[in-house]
Amino acid sequence: MEDCKIGLNNIIAPSALIGKGATIGSFCIIGDGVVIGEGAIIKNYVELREGTFIGKECYIDSRVSTSGNCIVGAGVTLRYGAIIARRVQIGKGSYLCPNVMTIYTNHEGEPQNGIVIGQRAFIGTGAVIGGGVTLGDDVIIGALSYVNRDCPSPGIYMGAPVRFHDLS
Repeated sequence: MEDCKIGLNNIIAPSALIGKGATIGSFCIIGDGVVIGEGAIIKNYVELREGTFIGKECYIDSRVSTSGNCIVGAGVTLRYGAIIARRVQIGKGSYLCPNVMTIYTNHEGEPQNGIVIGQRAFIGTGAVIGGGVTLGDDVIIGALSYVNRDCPSPGIYMGAPVRFHDLS
């Protein structure tokens, strides 16, 4: 925990690894096997459950939660209230707006395949991404959209359910 800044009233598992220059706010829960990369900023009231990997130079805003076994690539921003389900992978440089939610189970509570979000993706406020969905690099998801299918090509997807919009 070299050159780290750690706030008050945190619970940090002994097996957690915190990179050089990382900042952790107050009232956070950092679970077993969590890795926080160099220079990452974790704000207040964040819960990172076991097996979560946070890359270098990430910004994790207040009240973000992960369910564990997630991979958050370098330079990712997760804004206020985002919920990252189990087995989600987020590519480098992606930006998730406030209150984005990812889903791990179907309506019957059965686990689905993990979600993959490509590099430099932008997910608008309040979007919901269903289990097993893959978003390609440079994909933009509109605010309040429900993503129930893969969005492989760069471009803008929006709606409930989501569909591609050609704005050219």
